[in-house]
Amino acid sequence: MKQMIKLNNDRYRLGYHVSAPAGWINDPNGFCYYKGYYHIFYQYHPYSADWGPMHWGHARSKDLVHWESLPIALAPDTKADEDGCFSGSAIVKDDVLYLIYTGHHYYDDGDPDHFWQNQNLAYSTDGINFTKYENNPIIASAPEDNTHHFRDPKVWEKDGKYYMILGSQGKDGVGRAIIYRSDDLKDWQYLGEIAKANGLTTEGFMWECPDFFELAGKDILLLSPQGIEAQGQKYLNLFQTGYFVGNFDYSTNTFEHGGFTELDHGHDFYATQTTLAPDGRRLVFGWMDMWESRFPEKADGWAGALTLLRELEIKDDQLYMRPVKEAVQLRTAEISAWNKQVTEKTLLCENEHQAEIDLTLTTDQAFELAFTDQDKQVKLTFDQATHTFTLLNGDARYASIKPNSELKLQIFIDTSSLEIFINDGEAVFTERFYFDNAPQVWLTAKAQCLTQVYRLDGQAITFE
Repeated sequence: MKQMIKLNNDRYRLGYHVSAPAGWINDPNGFCYYKGYYHIFYQYHPYSADWGPMHWGHARSKDLVHWESLPIALAPDTKADEDGCFSGSAIVKDDVLYLIYTGHHYYDDGDPDHFWQNQNLAYSTDGINFTKYENNPIIASAPEDNTHHFRDPKVWEKDGKYYMILGSQGKDGVGRAIIYRSDDLKDWQYLGEIAKANGLTTEGFMWECPDFFELAGKDILLLSPQGIEAQGQKYLNLFQTGYFVGNFDYSTNTFEHGGFTELDHGHDFYATQTTLAPDGRRLVFGWMDMWESRFPEKADGWAGALTLLRELEIKDDQLYMRPVKEAVQLRTAEISAWNKQVTEKTLLCENEHQAEIDLTLTTDQAFELAFTDQDKQVKLTFDQATHTFTLLNGDARYASIKPNSELKLQIFIDTSSLEIFINDGEAVFTERFYFDNAPQVWLTAKAQCLTQVYRLDGQAITFE
């Protein structure tokens, strides 16, 4: 029997972000609300800190802030998913929690790019123990107009019918999203393609982790394209996550939409999944890392985490993404609070591994925030002339905002992560960083500045 990997150093461990007890994690999966708990699953390899045969890790929460790690929900232990239980989603039907996921299969030639994929079902009546459907797979193979890239099902209900959107690649080698329909979650009818990349380099060769939902009367296709080439200050990560806004006609299976827009501008954000909260909010998790990153924590027996949970809003066809309101429950103490004219370099925070810094700046000038530890630094600058933020963490990332005389920043620090929300989520940067000590946070500006700094709960995640 394989031995699960153990944590051997906690120097970079996060205090309030969902992660695994040890081992590798990537995409969030199966985000849902069931029997009084929010459940989040994630792609998980429990036997090493490297990517490997995918399992589904699992955590749950009553308040969206304090998370309890649960036993592995799915393991690749049947013929239908023998080489991995890849990403998928969850839905509640008749008081039963269903997981819909991709089964991954390699051919026997040793080529990791030579594979095939199908879609499978598992279910639970307690939200902890899952049984795989005896007649898996529920979709045995990709449609004829598709390549072998056929994964990441997201399922929802509309007017008594169930719909499944999948990330895929057409026979022409271009990324796309395809859709199926079902009456019972078990028998599925292929309806075809609802959206497709307008080119390999402009919108990608493969669309991963699609999510489809309605928000304030608009239909949103949120997804992670692979293969988009950088264009100036845009699309600088290896792969992107972003969205199309439009209107979907269920009677004709057509989605009229605008162009692709990146959702987060940091180095470490990918593979989002949303759920509809009982109170009507659209909540979203992302993987707080990026493929082919350094992952220094691998030496410590773990790799990867999920982002702080966020809420999505739409304004003028732009998605805004801000921390869930429940995040205030993370605050354990107010470290400082002041409102004054800043004229020189000012220390905002130090010696805090978990902290929230809220800034409101009334300024018509550029300013700079620096997160430092000896010779290591992450820096955020603002250019008033172009209304552009630049974040330097190794190389640069950029985000532009609408002209505004007042700037509001909400910053979350957690040991080795940094999340910066600008003007209630108009622009967001998500970053991993690896310092030896808690960062000193310096503001260099000439502005009237309202500042509040909070110490946050460093033990909001509990492990089995």
